[in-house]
Amino acid sequence: MKSVRRSFYIILAGLLLVCSAYGQMPAAPDDAAETTPPQAQAAASSQTVSTPTAPAGESAAALAQARKDAQNPIASIISLPLQENWNFGIGNANRTQNIFNIQPVFPVGISKDWNLIMRFVTPIIYQPYAVPIAQPSGPPVLYQTGAYGLGDMQPQFYFSPRKHHSITWGAGPIFLVPTATYHLLGFEKFGIGPTFVALAQPKFGTIGVLVNNIWSVAGHSDRPDVNMFYLQPFLNYNLKHAWYLSLTTSGITANWANHGGPRWTVPIGGGPGRVWTIGHQAVNVQTFFFGNVVHPPKASPWEFRMAFTLLFPKPR
Repeated sequence: MKSVRRSFYIILAGLLLVCSAYGQMPAAPDDAAETTPPQAQAAASSQTVSTPTAPAGESAAALAQARKDAQNPIASIISLPLQENWNFGIGNANRTQNIFNIQPVFPVGISKDWNLIMRFVTPIIYQPYAVPIAQPSGPPVLYQTGAYGLGDMQPQFYFSPRKHHSITWGAGPIFLVPTATYHLLGFEKFGIGPTFVALAQPKFGTIGVLVNNIWSVAGHSDRPDVNMFYLQPFLNYNLKHAWYLSLTTSGITANWANHGGPRWTVPIGGGPGRVWTIGHQAVNVQTFFFGNVVHPPKASPWEFRMAFTLLFPKPR
């Protein structure tokens, strides 16, 4: 466990350094930027977001732009979401599963018309489970323990047009990489599938949906095949002072490979969020409660999530 934690801290420190350095690199000239009014360019600038001496109007506009970018999964900014999830009430002993997701997002301009947004979901998991202990007489006693370590990574790649109208969208492949450090923490399968996200950002906030499906194509033959569906609709309503409310889900999932058994998990919930600056760093903080209105037997009936995202808008 100590080696896993040490590796985690090293990876996290490296990601922070890479994001910070990459976020300060000047962006390539963009045709859209040439026609953008100076006020809008200032609002989208990372230097405006992080400069404490900026006029009040510009600071408010910068926070509004940062909030808009934070609500867009495929925005053309570098971000480092750190997400802590607690899934309560698992099994007969009402145990708690913990999943800490590191989800760095890197946009790259691959042409004058297209961006490639790369998102790497890396989970650190504590999975509770019970081990039967034989007794001299009577039935075995269940000993409650757990496994802690790295789960399966899910790299995602979205090809998205640089110029959007009313709808922003991106599509590409998603991969399942068997990086789990313990067999209970992953599928032990390599998988691939399509992923798609679309959203609109009217004046009141953001409305959109993210959907994907992964099929296993290789891996341990003695482990079940993977055919996993994921759907995440989201609705954000903006409030004053860079606050907002989210109505969303942690991910509606269906295990199509579970023939004849329970397939669906349907969490519904939401919570507040806010974008502000800490020194020169723009951040987005969120809290969520979800109730799993549909879930397999002995799975978690409800969950709590806290998310802290570092935003690195690139100068335009």
